[in-house]
Amino acid sequence: QLIPLVGVVSFAAVGAFSFSAYSLFSKSDVIINKSGNPEPWETVDPTKPQKLLTIHQKWKPIEELENVRKLTK
Repeated sequence: QLIPLVGVVSFAAVGAFSFSAYSLFSKSDVIINKSGNPEPWETVDPTKPQKLLTIHQKWKPIEELENVRKLTK
């Protein structure tokens, strides 16, 4: 009776580890070294979806925010 429990828990642990490794190496919103880039949100591509599943997401820049960003730099 203990063997199926060990199998299910092991499968869940392997799945959690593999998803963590996938997110760490392939997602741009996961940052390992923050001291090398103090503003990592500036390098995230807004046209690339950051979610695991994205349905009908369209990104358009907001003019006012872009103007503020240009003025603050």
